[in-house]
Amino acid sequence: MHDVTETAANDRDVTDLVLEDILTGVLPAGTWLKQIDLEKRYDCTRPEVRRALDRLSQKRLVEHVPNRGYHVYQPDGRRAQEVSDIRVILETAVADRMVERATPESIARLRQLASHFDRMTMVGTVLEHYEANLAFHRELLLLSGNNELVDLVSEIRQRTSSAPVSQWRTRARVERSAREHHMMVDALEARDVADLKRLIEAHIRQTGDAAPAESAARQA
Repeated sequence: MHDVTETAANDRDVTDLVLEDILTGVLPAGTWLKQIDLEKRYDCTRPEVRRALDRLSQKRLVEHVPNRGYHVYQPDGRRAQEVSDIRVILETAVADRMVERATPESIARLRQLASHFDRMTMVGTVLEHYEANLAFHRELLLLSGNNELVDLVSEIRQRTSSAPVSQWRTRARVERSAREHHMMVDALEARDVADLKRLIEAHIRQTGDAAPAESAARQA
C-alpha cells in the first residue's frame, strides 16, 4: 500500500512540474517532449514521465502522435472559437433549468467549489487550480439535470485545450474568473436566469462583460 501511495504522489509531482512548465512558457506550444529529456529535467523515472504525459494527454494539454511521441498541445484559434460558440449555446440553453433546480444545498456546494478555486489560486499547484476550475463548472452544469449534456460539454472541451494556457495569461484574468464564479452562484440564488446566461457567456468567451454587474453589485 505504501508503494502505491508513493507512486501516486510521484506521478502527481511530475505531472505538476510538466504542466507548470507548459503554462509558464518554458515548454511552448508545439514543443516535442522527449521522454529521456524529461527524465533528466525532472530527475524521475521513465514510467513516471509516461504516466504524467498520458494524464496530460487526457486533459488535452499534451498531444500524443502515434509513432512519433508527445508534444505540447498547439492551440487552434478557429477551433477554440467554435468550441466557445458551442459551449455558449449549450450552457446558456439550460440556465433556466439550473435556476429551477438549484437548492440551498446545491448553492452552498457551488460556493464551496468557488471558494476552493480561490484558495487554489493562492496556494494550490497549477494542476490543482486547473482541476478546481473544472470541478466548479461540472457541478454548475449538473444542475441542468441532464448528465448526457454534462458529458457532451466535457467531451467538447477536450477538442481544444481546456486548461488555462490561453485564458489565464495574467493575474487579473485569474482573479476575474474567480469573481465570475461567485457571481454565477449569486445569480442562481437570486433566481435571475437572464443574468446567469449573461455571466456564463462572458465567462466562456472571457470578454469581461461581467465587470459592470460586479461594479453595480458593489455599489448596491
